[in-house]
Amino acid sequence: MAQRISIGFHASPPVALRVSDEELAKLQDVVGTEGWHTVAAEDGTVKLNLNHVLWFKVDKEEQRVGFGLGS
Repeated sequence: MAQRISIGFHASPPVALRVSDEELAKLQDVVGTEGWHTVAAEDGTVKLNLNHVLWFKVDKEEQRVGFGLGS
């Protein structure tokens, strides 16, 4: 299942990605360390300098657009 994540940096806008559960687990293991990490996202590969990552967020619910989406 793909997870929607956002990654925040020191001096640039956040990056939004869709990653597998496996890629999310790998990222959670390395955030807070130093060096480079490659993330395989649905639409491409992103290489992160972990020294500049401030935060990352995992969106728990699917975003919905439209009418009549109540409870």
